[in-house]
Amino acid sequence: MTTPPADRSSREYPDRPWVGVGVVVWRGDRVLLIRRGKAPRLGQWSLPGGAQSVGETVFETAVREVREETGLEVVPTGIVTVVDAITPDAEGRVHFHYTLVEVAAESADGDAVCADDALEACWATADEAAELTEWDETRRVILLSASQRPSPPPPAPGTPAPSR
Repeated sequence: MTTPPADRSSREYPDRPWVGVGVVVWRGDRVLLIRRGKAPRLGQWSLPGGAQSVGETVFETAVREVREETGLEVVPTGIVTVVDAITPDAEGRVHFHYTLVEVAAESADGDAVCADDALEACWATADEAAELTEWDETRRVILLSASQRPSPPPPAPGTPAPSR
């Protein structure tokens, strides 16, 4: 049996849950997905987000994390839900423990330019996102956020749809 690291304030084998903020970024009928560059869920399609800093509100965290990961500016519109993300190791000990506050946000024009811990980004419909994402909670949060949104106005004639 391996011993967890001595630094119990670490994100791995923590002594308390970490508060994270996930951001469901909408542009029209499409949601922003990023491919994760760090564990947990390394390499999987997910929502942008990250750990909340001391002195920072949940909405400030949402804006900062999307900017750091994609360069996009967003306007938070509300809280979607809260998710418990507890990942055990092979021996059943808690390897990662996050309390994730999921925030809905809107993004204006602009291209996502991946940085920080995002490997790539794409815009997808809720149905496409459900096919791309592997974690059931990510799918659930996206669909919940979609159901909470007012119907977006139809695009102006001749306006191309957002691209992936």
